[in-house]
Amino acid sequence: MALTRYLLVLLLIFSVLIWKTRTANSGWPKNRKIVMPGETSFYENIEQKNSNGTKWALLIAGSSGYGNYRHQADVCHAYQLLRKGGLEEEHIVVFMYDDIASHPDNPRPGVVINHPQGSDVYEGVPKDYTGNDVTVSNFFAVLLGDKSRVQGGSGKVINSGPEDHIFVFYSDHGGPGVLGMPSSPNLYANDFVEVLRQKHAAGTFKEMVIYLEACESGSILEGLLPDGLNIYATTASNAEENSWGTYCPGMFPPPPPEFGTCLGDLYSVSWMEDSEIHNLKRETLRDQYFTVRERTSNHNTYRAGSHVMQYGDVQIGTEHVSKYLGFDSSNENVSWPYLGNGHTGFSSGQQGINQRDADLVYFWQKYNKAKDGSEQKMHALNEIIDILRRRMYLDKSVELLSKLLFGSDAGLAIAKAVRPAGKPLVDDWNCLKDMVSKFEASCGPLAQYGMKHMRTFANFCNAGITADTMASASSELCAGASVQGYEFPLLRSF
Repeated sequence: MALTRYLLVLLLIFSVLIWKTRTANSGWPKNRKIVMPGETSFYENIEQKNSNGTKWALLIAGSSGYGNYRHQADVCHAYQLLRKGGLEEEHIVVFMYDDIASHPDNPRPGVVINHPQGSDVYEGVPKDYTGNDVTVSNFFAVLLGDKSRVQGGSGKVINSGPEDHIFVFYSDHGGPGVLGMPSSPNLYANDFVEVLRQKHAAGTFKEMVIYLEACESGSILEGLLPDGLNIYATTASNAEENSWGTYCPGMFPPPPPEFGTCLGDLYSVSWMEDSEIHNLKRETLRDQYFTVRERTSNHNTYRAGSHVMQYGDVQIGTEHVSKYLGFDSSNENVSWPYLGNGHTGFSSGQQGINQRDADLVYFWQKYNKAKDGSEQKMHALNEIIDILRRRMYLDKSVELLSKLLFGSDAGLAIAKAVRPAGKPLVDDWNCLKDMVSKFEASCGPLAQYGMKHMRTFANFCNAGITADTMASASSELCAGASVQGYEFPLLRSF
């Protein structure tokens, strides 16, 4: 018995010595304690010593319409997250069309949610740039801190200095080489990267982190964003795939039954919900990247999921997330890693909705909920038919245009060609803009769905098609055409 007690005492002493050694080597203070709300933590002291600059954020939802509810919900949620993390309102600039909180289809007027059980994320969000002020030119001017170029809005800009850190978050539809905006023109990849170069050359930030939510969002940076700009970016998808809406009708968890639209986007809610449950002074950007990548890929199955990518100066990923998103002291005592049940949004059922089909979900829900035989039901059905007709028209137009320019066999191969990883979408971006302009002049706007065809237009440029040739072919194909009953010669069979 005495020997047993002796051995137990030795084991206890040995365990205490190991614990002290590990604590000393972990970088934690010897007087580590549970931190109460309002107290200054060890990590806050370290952060203050290592960062003298200001945190800035630029948040933009590039869509409008209640069917795109999720994009503005993402941005409103991001604002609340940043404010809880300690960022000052004057250092956060928000772009959103601001047409969903008071939309007649919103079952909770004045309220926006981003999770089925989530609270209101709309209250208190500043309306810096709304409606027709949500433009590419204003976005660029704000990012550059150039008040003289801002038109409309609050006039607030990212007035950052050489020691400051900037976070940029964009959520909307996209296509190869382009990000959508609520009004023309859309945001082209080359112009965006050029503005990032200008911002770096001006020396008005220390480091920048960019999170992009859009279909084919990897194409915005693929082969374009160089190392050395002190910019780290992740995207919801690679250069050739869709991104995904989540918390949609028919999913688990579903939105509240009165909602007929998706509440969020998979990549966006992944990084935000991860940020809400972690100690961001311990979690690095790289940690978050891997966590978000797994969830957005549907646990590496890519069924209703996409490939989250990273670009730029990836070594910045070793820095703590708090350097950009701030720090919620209520998470001080959270151990990493942890992703609680109820935060994944995954089940054995359908995991996400293709971003390009999310508006169809919205209109289908309107149709289902309308009373049989009512004017509302017929109107909802006509909206679905119009959307599908327009989509088929665009798809067929681009397909026949490819055949007209290159022949039946070669045309389809050229239209679908994907350049090797690391190469930009197109060599001549002005050519791409001209191709789109000539097509739209004769065949109508691409709109948010039609952005999926941007790769085809880029391939036309890469194959040497000129703007004049494009204009002639588009006119021959679509002159007089309309989805409202007009004739369109080469599309008559369609």
